[in-house]
Amino acid sequence: MIAEALFCLAQNIYFEARSQPLIEQVAVAQVVLNRVYSPNYPDTVCGVVYENHYPNRLHMCQFSFMCDGVKETVKDADAWLKANQIASLVLSPDFPDLVDGATHYHADYVTPSWASTQTQVAQIGSHIFYQ
Repeated sequence: MIAEALFCLAQNIYFEARSQPLIEQVAVAQVVLNRVYSPNYPDTVCGVVYENHYPNRLHMCQFSFMCDGVKETVKDADAWLKANQIASLVLSPDFPDLVDGATHYHADYVTPSWASTQTQVAQIGSHIFYQ
């Protein structure tokens, strides 16, 4: 179970934020965990990462990498190792929540329709976080 959560969280970090600075990768991972702790989302890391994943429905997933039509293939071994290390740290029970319970985020260069219905709680680098 822990290995599965680690793998799913590492996938999320790798495909959503691998080109971002370390703190942004951590923050993106924490959104997944905050969703796990929320009654509004699945109660497992993999459940959150794969929520609404349907192969033939583009852009319907919670995280864009799952529904962008591109096969999830790890091509950068160093970034994959880093994503696994970050996932392991964030999954530890004593790791602090840098995004104040945020369950949503987006890059600062887009404005999704849902953003106006949420409360902004943090901005870390190029990512804006909401509850």
